[in-house]
Amino acid sequence: MGVPDVGARLRANPVAATIELASVCIAALLLVGTVSLLLGGLPIVAEWPWLLIIGVGAAFVLFWTVLVPAYERTLQ
Repeated sequence: MGVPDVGARLRANPVAATIELASVCIAALLLVGTVSLLLGGLPIVAEWPWLLIIGVGAAFVLFWTVLVPAYERTLQ
């Protein structure tokens, strides 16, 4: 599959492409955030950054394991 083919597939499904790109960005930010918090030490003083990482990660997992399959079932 060449580059023009990928571009055509992305233009055919802009919502799906946006969701996939956003998911990659969120996963990368979660990784960077987790590593930076781990390098900063234990969450004794600042608890809210850890809670933010956990909340965003939980929402991300719920989105892909609950909402996306439920939506795909409605399309069938």
